[in-house]
Amino acid sequence: MEPVTNVPLYETERIDDLLTHEMKIIQSHEVFCLSMDAVLLARFASVPKRGKVLDMCTGNGAIPLIMTTRTPEASFDGIEIQERLFSMASRNVTLNGLNERIVMHHGDVKDAVSLFGHGKYDLITCNPPYMPATSGEKNISEHFAIARHEIMLSLEDVIRVGSQLLKNGGKLALVHRSTRLIDIISLMRQYGIEPKRMRLVYPRKEAEPNMVLIEGIRGGKPELRIQPPLIVYENGEQYCEELQEIYYGRRDSLE
Repeated sequence: MEPVTNVPLYETERIDDLLTHEMKIIQSHEVFCLSMDAVLLARFASVPKRGKVLDMCTGNGAIPLIMTTRTPEASFDGIEIQERLFSMASRNVTLNGLNERIVMHHGDVKDAVSLFGHGKYDLITCNPPYMPATSGEKNISEHFAIARHEIMLSLEDVIRVGSQLLKNGGKLALVHRSTRLIDIISLMRQYGIEPKRMRLVYPRKEAEPNMVLIEGIRGGKPELRIQPPLIVYENGEQYCEELQEIYYGRRDSLE
């Protein structure tokens, strides 16, 4: 399907360049915009050549949009609880001519098993809320609060539901704060997902990691492979060469 140029925009919305494969994305400063976290997860996850992929907490749909560039035949679902973000995600699919490959769903991740059924997916990705509901200051905007804090969805919800939706041997890939790593690994094992591949992300060489990319296999055997660290900035504020290749479409994945 060809991209659609007359997709409606609402107040405060704009169209930005997604910086890969001539893709575009509708965004607004009033809601959570495309972040490095989403780009890294879309390039880290083991996207199958064919089969079914689900992005939970899909926001404006950036992760499935990017993942379509990595596989010729896989089909994608996205689920988003916030109506405004769901609308943006649906229009982003149309904007890029991907209605035959991506279907967006307005709903709660906690209800996803009822919506999609058990054991349907080969890969599930999620860039979930990072902060426990009781921690830190809640942002004035409800949109930002829901995206950042576990108000409507906890880390345990993500992993529990992901385990139910995955086929045996299917993969769950997450990006999260590195400080939650023990929680992630413990919950993955609790719900039958074995952590298999991990990469820590450091803002600078001398700093502590602030993000973790991790992927587990439902029913997998114990063996965690830790990939080389990803150091975001080098020479001050310049992205490292690997990130520049990722952002500008010269590199397919972080695998």
